Amino acid sequence: AVVPTACYGAVLLLAALSYLVLQQTILAGLGRQSQLARAVGVDYKGKLSPVLYAVGISLAFFWPWLALIFYWTVAVLWIVPDPRIEWTLARK
Repeated sequence: AVVPTACYGAVLLLAALSYLVLQQTILAGLGRQSQLARAVGVDYKGKLSPVLYAVGISLAFFWPWLALIFYWTVAVLWIVPDPRIEWTLARK
């Protein structure tokens, strides 16, 4: 169904944008030279997720099954653990 698939993507997109805002707020409070900022680095997954969700939302109006594949792809990206913070703390 088109509308539920697009709405689901919108909820996912808003959650991803909230994550980015929270992360940037925390890093701004700690400073760009903090240990956490060095550990987070560029954060490709965090920046790629909203893009994939937005593409999925637009696809939902034409091919809902393809939109779900985009949503699933983001989920798979985040299932793989990101050890950057643990590595940075271990090196301290």
